[in-house]
Order: sequence, then structure tokens, then C-alpha cells
Amino acid sequence: MAQPQPHNRCRRCCCCFFSVIWKLIIAIAFILFLIFIILFCIVQPRSFKFSVKEAKLTQFNYTTNTNILHYNLVLNFTAHNPNKKLSIYYDAIEGHASYQGTRFASTDVPCSFRQYPKSSSPMSGVFSGQRVMVFDHDQVSDFERDKNDGVFHFDVKLYFTMRFRLGDYIFPYTKGNIKCGLDVPFGSNGTKLINAFEPTTCEVNF
Repeated sequence: MAQPQPHNRCRRCCCCFFSVIWKLIIAIAFILFLIFIILFCIVQPRSFKFSVKEAKLTQFNYTTNTNILHYNLVLNFTAHNPNKKLSIYYDAIEGHASYQGTRFASTDVPCSFRQYPKSSSPMSGVFSGQRVMVFDHDQVSDFERDKNDGVFHFDVKLYFTMRFRLGDYIFPYTKGNIKCGLDVPFGSNGTKLINAFEPTTCEVNF
């Protein structure tokens, strides 16, 4: 009667070992997936909401012979946390404002605070200064038209760094951006505006 060869026994042992490991990996993956589903159903995480409630444009003048744009734009934001169990830490927000597809200003939006569940928090961003902007003939014409209409359209993009907190556990840093398309009436100090700014909801992207 033929005896089992050593290499056959070794092969069967290896197959059995890898089969056990594979089943263990599948079981762990299933358990982790189940835990994730349960936590998701309990926590029900939702993205925060961001909107611009007020916008004041007291200076936006372009000098064609020097190509210098003078600007003063103040935006009042509102961030809303719709979650029932998650708190949000806003660590840093950097804002960029563009006109006719060209960025003309950047600023840091003061934040660094904890926002509790089901609450809203105000923030403000000030874009003020001057910058060299080379507009072509069509862009100058569009600028003059917007100035005569009394409304300028700006694209404001905010880059944020934040963390979520569940109980005593704080999740790692999360980064994303916020996009706001704003039609802002133009007026100087003491001048009554014909147009009123309409509060605008922004797009939040993680």
C-alpha cells in the first residue's frame, strides 16, 4: 500500500491554512461592515450647510490706465450643523473671490471653534485692498455694464479644514471646499442701494 508523500501532506496543510485565513478575513470584513452600517444608522451623518446671509460691496473700481482694481467686499456667512449627534470643529477656512473668472482677493475667515449639533454659527470674511488686473476690451465693457446696473457677480470659493466629534471621539481632519455664486449690489457708504442682496445657499464639497 502506497504511503502519502511528504510533499502531498505539506500541500494539504498549506491549503487548509490559507482556507482558514481567507475565511477569517471574510468574517472580519463582514463584522466591520455590519458595525459601520449600525453606526451609520445610529449617527445618521449629514453634511453641514453653508450660506451667505449678507454681502456689502462699498468699493469696486477699476482704473484702465493703471489696470488697478480697488475693492472692499464684506460677506457674512452662516454655517449650520444639521446633525443630531455630531459636533463640528472648524479649524481653518481660506476664502478666494473671483470676478469674470479671475481671482482678485484672498482672505482667512476667522473660525476655530466647536459647533454643537443642531446649531448655527455666524462667520465673516473681508476682501479688501487693491490688485493689478489686466482686463481686455470685452471685460472692461462688462465691468462698465455691471457698474451701471449696480450689481456685480462674484464667485467665492472657501477651502476648509474641519473635524467631526462623536461623544468623546474626534475624527481625523477633513478637507473640502465651498462654492458660492453671488450677485452683490454695489454702493458706497451712505448711498441707498436700489437692489438688495438675496441670501444665497452655497455648495459644500468634501
